[in-house]
Amino acid sequence: MKTLPSFIVILVFLPSLLFAELVRFEIEKREAFAGGEIYGEVGAYERIIGRVYFELDPQAEANRNVLDLDKAPRNTNGKVELSCDIFILAPKDLKKGNAALLYGVNNRGNKSLLNYFNYGGGGNDPSSKAHAGNGFLMKQGFTVVWSGWDGELLPGKHRMRLHPPLASNDVKTITGMVRCEIVPRTDITRTVVNWANHGSYRPTAKGLKTATLTHRLLARHPRVPIPRDQWEIHVSEVESDSPNQLPKVELEYSAGLKKSHIYELIYEAQDPLVMGTGFTTVRDLISAIKHGSGNGNPLMVDGKPVIERAHGFGVSQSGRFLREFLYWGFNADENKQKVFDGLIPHVSGSGMGSFNHRFAQPTRHAGQHDHHDYPPDRFPFAYGKQIDPLSGQQQGLLDRAIESATAPLILHTQSTSEYWNRSGSLVHTDPLGKKDVAIPDNVRLYFFGGTQHGPSSFPPKQGDGQTLGNPGNFKPYLRCLLLALDRWSAGGQPAPPSVYPKISEGTLVAWTQNATGFPNIPGIRYPGVIQQPSYLDFGPSWQSDGIVENQPPLPRGDYRVLVPKSDADGNDVACLSPPEVAVPVATYTSWRLRKKAAGAENELLALQGSYIPFPLSKKEREERGDPRLSIQERYASLDDYLAKLRAKCVELQKTGYLLQEDVERTVDIQRERVAPLFEKLNTITK
Repeated sequence: MKTLPSFIVILVFLPSLLFAELVRFEIEKREAFAGGEIYGEVGAYERIIGRVYFELDPQAEANRNVLDLDKAPRNTNGKVELSCDIFILAPKDLKKGNAALLYGVNNRGNKSLLNYFNYGGGGNDPSSKAHAGNGFLMKQGFTVVWSGWDGELLPGKHRMRLHPPLASNDVKTITGMVRCEIVPRTDITRTVVNWANHGSYRPTAKGLKTATLTHRLLARHPRVPIPRDQWEIHVSEVESDSPNQLPKVELEYSAGLKKSHIYELIYEAQDPLVMGTGFTTVRDLISAIKHGSGNGNPLMVDGKPVIERAHGFGVSQSGRFLREFLYWGFNADENKQKVFDGLIPHVSGSGMGSFNHRFAQPTRHAGQHDHHDYPPDRFPFAYGKQIDPLSGQQQGLLDRAIESATAPLILHTQSTSEYWNRSGSLVHTDPLGKKDVAIPDNVRLYFFGGTQHGPSSFPPKQGDGQTLGNPGNFKPYLRCLLLALDRWSAGGQPAPPSVYPKISEGTLVAWTQNATGFPNIPGIRYPGVIQQPSYLDFGPSWQSDGIVENQPPLPRGDYRVLVPKSDADGNDVACLSPPEVAVPVATYTSWRLRKKAAGAENELLALQGSYIPFPLSKKEREERGDPRLSIQERYASLDDYLAKLRAKCVELQKTGYLLQEDVERTVDIQRERVAPLFEKLNTITK
C-alpha cells in the first residue's frame, strides 16, 4: 500500500487549517481573575486579553455576503486583512471547564454578560470579585469570550473594537449619502451626530457645503429645513491604533438643539468601512476556538481544542446582531461547519440592524419616537419562511442556515416592552398581524410578561416618565435557560416549551386599550402610539448591492404589530412573567409615556415600562376609584404574600424555567421590597 504524500495527509485530516481565516492570536496579558477566587470544582479563572488577526478571501463562497468586501485592499496573497480586540475569561486549568463557550456580543463596545448571568457589578474591564458577582458562569465551567465587531467605535474605556478594512475600490474614493438622526437628551448647541463614543463617516468637501439639516418634534411630522448658514459641521481627527478610524463629527447650531426634538443631518460622505466583516470576525474566532486553528490559540491543551460547544448571547443591539448573523448565513464557517451551537438573542424584538451595507452605522436602531426609519425593523422578521405582502419577498431568518445544515438551537427571549418598542410580535405572526406562524423545532420563544427592556432599579424612579420605571426582573430566567440550552446542544433534554401569547388563543391582540382590556386606573394615561415599522424604500440598489440612495427612505406601507392582552390588573397574560409580576403588588406595564418636561409628551419613553402600585387598603381603593383590588384584599399578611410567591417560584422551578437557587433569592428580595408595604398597611388599618 502506498503512503500518502504529506500534503495529502494534511488535506484529509486538517481541513480547518487549510481554510482558516483567523491567522493568529496576539495575547498581550494573561493574569488571575477576581484575585484568584476558587469557583467550586472548576477552580480559579484567568483573564486573557489581546487582539486577533484575520485574512479574508473575497472570492470565497463563505464571504460572498459581506457587502463591499470585493472593494477592500488586498495583501500579496490576495487577502483582505483586519483585526479585532479579544477578551477571554477561562478556567486556569482548561481541562476543568465544561467544554462550553459563551460568547457575549458586546453592546456598543461594552461588556454586559456578567451582569445578566452572574449578577455582577458594572465595569468594562472585568477583573475583581465584584465584577464576578456570584460566579455563576465560573462555577458552571463556561469559558466566556468577547471580541470587537463594531468598526465605528472611538477608542477608550476598554471598549471592544473592530479594526475593519476600507472600501476603496482601488480606483477612486467611494462616496455616498449618509443620514444622522440626532435626538438630544438635553437642550444643547453642539453635539456629536452619532451616539457618544462613536465616530462618523467623513464628509467630503462637497458634503460640507451641500449638507442639509431638518427639524421636527415627532417622527410623523414633516421635516422643516434649517438654513445652511445657521449651523456648522465640525470634523475632528481621533488618535487611534485602528488604521481606518472614523473621525468625530459634531453638529453646532447656535439657536439651540432642543431636548427630545428630532434633527436630521444628511451629507455626502467618503470612505465607507466594510462593516459586515464584524460578522466574519465572530464567525472565524468561534470556529478557530472550536477547531483549534490560528497561531497562538490560547484555548488549547496538548495541541487540542478544549471547546466542544459554543453559544452566543446578545442584548438589544447585540441580539439584533445575532439575528442578522443568522440571516446572512454566517453560522457556517469556510469549511461549512456549524459555528454556534446555540444562540440567545435577548430583547432584540423582531429587528436586525445597520450592520452590513455601504456606510453602515451599527449603533442605529428603530424606535417609536426616534430613529423610526432606519434599517433594523425590516423583513424577514420571523425565523421560519414567510411571504412579505409589502415587498413580495419570501424569506425567513434561518433560510441560509437551513440550506447549509448549520442552524443552531435558538432561545429567543425578550421583555414584553419589545412588543411596544421593538415590533416584537412580528417574530411570531405574519407581517400584517393576521395569524400566528409556526415556530421551527430548533427555536423556543420566551416572552417575559410585565417587564421592560432592562429592569429598573429599586425603588423605581420617575425620571422623564409619567410613571415609575418597571423593576420586573427576567434575569433569573436567563440563567436557567442558558443551562437548558447547553444541555440541549449536548444531546440532552430539549429546552422547556415556548411561552408567548397567540392570536389563536385570544391572548395577542390589537394594541388599543379597548382590545387589551387594560383597566382605567386613575391618573394613568394609556398609550396612543406604538412602534409599528414601515416597509422602507431605500432605493433601487438596496437589495442588490446594499447601497442606500433614498435619504431619508420612502415608506411604502406599514406592517402591523400586536401586544399581549391584559388581565384585570393591567398585567400581561400568557407570558413567562417574573414571579413578582405573577404574584403582584402593582401593575407592571410594558410601556411608559414621556412627561411634558421630557419633551415629546405622551410619546413612548423608549424601551421602558411602568410600575403602578396597587392601593394599600380597600378604603384607599374606593376613595380613588381604582378598579384593582388592594393589597389588603389580596393578601392576609406578609407571610401570606410570601407563601404565594414561593409557591409560584417552586412551580417555575419544577417546570424548568427557574433554578432552585433563584427560588430562594427571589423570595428574599421580594421580602425586603414588600415588607414596608405591609408595615404601612398595618399602621393605617389599626
